[in-house]
Amino acid sequence: MSILTEAQAKAILDKVIALSTADECTATLTGSVDGNIRFALNNISTSGIVSNADLAVQVAFGKRVGTATINEFDDAALERVVRRAEDLAKLAPENPEFMPAIGKQSYTASPTFSESTAAITPEFRAQVAADSIAPCKAEKLIAAGFLDDGQSFVAFANSNGNFGYQQATNFNYTCTVRTEDGRGSGWVGRNLKDASDFKADSDIRTAMRKASESADAKALEPGKYTVILEPAAAAGLISFMMNFFDARQADEGRSFLSKKGGGNKLGEQVYDPRVNLSADPWHPDAAVMPWDNEGLPREKMPIIQDGKIANLRYSRFWAQKQGKQATATPGNLLMAGGSKSTAELVRSTQKGILVTRTWYIRMVDPQTVLLTGLTRDGTFYIENGEIRYPVKNFRFNESPVIMLNNIEELGKPIRVSGDESSFVMMIPPMKLRDFTFTSLSDAV
Repeated sequence: MSILTEAQAKAILDKVIALSTADECTATLTGSVDGNIRFALNNISTSGIVSNADLAVQVAFGKRVGTATINEFDDAALERVVRRAEDLAKLAPENPEFMPAIGKQSYTASPTFSESTAAITPEFRAQVAADSIAPCKAEKLIAAGFLDDGQSFVAFANSNGNFGYQQATNFNYTCTVRTEDGRGSGWVGRNLKDASDFKADSDIRTAMRKASESADAKALEPGKYTVILEPAAAAGLISFMMNFFDARQADEGRSFLSKKGGGNKLGEQVYDPRVNLSADPWHPDAAVMPWDNEGLPREKMPIIQDGKIANLRYSRFWAQKQGKQATATPGNLLMAGGSKSTAELVRSTQKGILVTRTWYIRMVDPQTVLLTGLTRDGTFYIENGEIRYPVKNFRFNESPVIMLNNIEELGKPIRVSGDESSFVMMIPPMKLRDFTFTSLSDAV
């Protein structure tokens, strides 16, 4: 029984809170049923279903904190986990940045649950694999992919009277297609709310076409190029950048949003005026839980507005220290764009490079968010609005801050997930000038 109803979860949490003798107690109950199927070399390799539920109990005596977890929920087990957390708290040193358990909050439910995704069966997963493999076999291509889906719940309560409960589902599919000789590679990924919107037999055609067309890649000289980043390619860079939208990092001089002489760049123009990025837990296509890990209610809010820094994340501790209002950590990132598809951006490009995907992204300089990484799974040269030929993959050294000041055009946002984060993202394809490629890569 991994998915508990609100009443079942609250009954367990109420028992835990009542058992504690600490100054305060917070209990969090989570459960999930996750299914998956993996295929490689045009054959299914693994599949399975994992069902689990966990209870985490955190208590505090003054500023001494202890946490314990358990996956049994009978009365004796609940007693054990509470006492274990209390014993650990009594042994712990004081936390100088301790913040007491959050008070009672009001949460507005967000549409994180999909009936069609929750209803996925092993037969559905097998059909996804078959629909991915069969077209590839027919054209002598090789498919390798993974489908991960599931449903879950989270419930929490504390001794200050706060309580929250909500269910969610997830659906994430990726597939890489290679030519038999390994010289061509294509990729497709789909992160969706509703499984009913997914059609593997048509989506796989994108990866197949790129695999076939990316063989015999030509080498281009590294340098600065106009690029079109597909949404999946842009997401990795942008999600990396968002790790620095923390007020404390900026105030302490550890971020690109730090001002010389102290303070942060809140309200300042940092990007092209066309850059608008926001968070909204109730977005119908990218909904997330209406609270963050501390239980702070999430709100619909701008993060970057017309290129200016509109909001930074203030933790409860830093907000208290700075005399500011604490803000919840966003769960999604929604970037505004236009109406054009990637293909339409290609047609309007005289010369440039189309990048399907970026990967192995690593930090070079946190003060400028200079990142390095590689292109992969289909990189193409564009001339006079047409894809002319595949090019060898590049290593890039680029800052998303500079990148978002070099915008030529933004397309229509689609839902993706950032490889370096847990954000749900709506990101447009981007046409950018002067994107910096520093060397060639032999990877396909």
